Amino acid sequence: MPSSSPTTAVEDGVSATIAVLPEIVEAVGDRMPILVDSGFRRGSDIVTALAIGAQAVCIGRPYLWGLGAFGQPGVERVLAILRAETRNAMQQLGAPSLKDLTPAMVRRV
Repeated sequence: MPSSSPTTAVEDGVSATIAVLPEIVEAVGDRMPILVDSGFRRGSDIVTALAIGAQAVCIGRPYLWGLGAFGQPGVERVLAILRAETRNAMQQLGAPSLKDLTPAMVRRV
């Protein structure tokens, strides 16, 4: 599971997880599932990682913010927001399902 602390990445010059994900996907291929975390805050972040080739995106801080602010209802609300944002991003890309996401849909800068 590719992971890097955003603080460590800035301090140590480590690349962000999303930046190295294409290399990991190429190296690993279909030999094992790729789960990714670190820095995913919006549905569009999730869609980007899935389009590049991750099979799953782990979410840490957003649900913890919801938990800290409002308990279980806060977590449920955060997850509902992430689902809606993910659905919206997929609609904008013309991808009706996760299997329709492709790396060509991601613009690299």
